[in-house]
Amino acid sequence: MNDTRNFPGLSGFVAREIDEVDWSATSLGPIEHWPAALKTTVRLVLSSRQPMCFWWGDELLQFHNDAYLPMLEGRANSALGQPFRKYWADVWDGVEPFVSKALAGEGTWMEDLPLQMIRNGVPVPTYWTFSYSPIYDDDGEIAGLLNVVTEKTAAIADRQALEQAYLEAQNHLVEQERHEEELKLLNRELAHRMKNTLAMVQSIISQSLRGATSIPEAAATIGARIQTLAKAQDVLTGMSVTAAEITAIAKTAVAPHVDGEERIKIEGPKVYLSAQQALGLSLAIHELATNATKYGALSAPQGRVHMTWGQLPDSGFTFDWRESGGPYVVEPTRRGFGSRLTERVVSDLFQGQAGIRFQPEGVSFSLVGKLQQAADLDG
Repeated sequence: MNDTRNFPGLSGFVAREIDEVDWSATSLGPIEHWPAALKTTVRLVLSSRQPMCFWWGDELLQFHNDAYLPMLEGRANSALGQPFRKYWADVWDGVEPFVSKALAGEGTWMEDLPLQMIRNGVPVPTYWTFSYSPIYDDDGEIAGLLNVVTEKTAAIADRQALEQAYLEAQNHLVEQERHEEELKLLNRELAHRMKNTLAMVQSIISQSLRGATSIPEAAATIGARIQTLAKAQDVLTGMSVTAAEITAIAKTAVAPHVDGEERIKIEGPKVYLSAQQALGLSLAIHELATNATKYGALSAPQGRVHMTWGQLPDSGFTFDWRESGGPYVVEPTRRGFGSRLTERVVSDLFQGQAGIRFQPEGVSFSLVGKLQQAADLDG
């Protein structure tokens, strides 16, 4: 053991550094003139393997042990003999209340105190658990304070990382549960939509066959109606499992009948229909457009169709189809499946009233009902 000159029996980096400091240039004076209490405190601190430091005298000059050295990271000059307030100016505001209590004779204890500290020239967040205790001179007067300290920066960072990982894991589980619920809803809705679609196809086929005068006519009618149903399904698939915006439904249904930009005018607010309502209204618009092309406004060059819709309070919904400029209209003596679908099926789907009017100036169709809410979509 290489004993130090001023503290025989002690060794280590800091003990040797104490020997090399010119203490006569400080307010403490040469070591041989130090009070016994100061020398005893130096021996106590240097002998400990717990990181410790203390500050002594009016200027609170610093002493510390070897275990404390890692906490001086990036400090260009030696901390030994430096005034507390000047040397630790970057953290003084954070620790000053504890210093004042210790110098007033009251010991303090603090866990995980955050301090913004300059290290290697850069301010970094640090955390500390420490106690400040008063230390006394030979006359029993408070001469400084002792700091027993543990740096918790790495431990806090690990804990925060663990907490963040835990939160992310929890969020992942919640997200996974949400996806599983969405998948269940998706499967239920797809099964429900398939059942409704098959029922609608069955009705289209049976009613078209019943009203047709020949097999070719029935085949053409069935093909056109099922094609409209398929296009409406494409719109639904491209938007949402449970809802479709009416503008896309309307434009898709009349697309085969548009032969000029001004022929069919479509306007209304953005409204989302349930899958069932979208399919039903799409077929109704297809029937109206088909009849308009054969017999109504779209059969004449100057004929026009105006399609509008709107929303009312409490999920209310209105839809109107109005023809003008076509041939003189006479109400038919027999209503086919297309008319019944347009009126009855749509009325049921929208829980309201729908009707076709054959007025001399043009055919019109009006619907007043309710939009199906998200809570009703599983029905």
